[in-house]
Amino acid sequence: MPHLIGSPEQYEAPGNMHKLCDEYVGLLNTGQSAVSITRMHAPAGWVGPAQYADFQEYAVVLTGVLQVEHADGKTEVEAGQAIQVEPGEEVILSTPDGCEYLTVCVPAYSKASIHRTQMEKSAH
Repeated sequence: MPHLIGSPEQYEAPGNMHKLCDEYVGLLNTGQSAVSITRMHAPAGWVGPAQYADFQEYAVVLTGVLQVEHADGKTEVEAGQAIQVEPGEEVILSTPDGCEYLTVCVPAYSKASIHRTQMEKSAH
């Protein structure tokens, strides 16, 4: 029988200002460890910390632009586009003009599977 997920579990992501995350499927809300699905609400000017993860991450941009800085430069992901970040790939996410996006993480997101780093912001 299908299982209705009535509401997400909300948490705040690290960065230079508040970014709210609504986890619909994952360890926090449903106990699911194989995958997590989360809607991100990032304000204009938000910049996350340099990090890499132990999971595969897909981000689908719903509104605005998600900037993904990586070793080879910077990729701008616009509404209607998606990006895939491999496990161990160091990135800095930012939303200069604000952005809403969905993330799908395989296996599920957990704080223990995120590693903060000292990646230098490039001049790209």
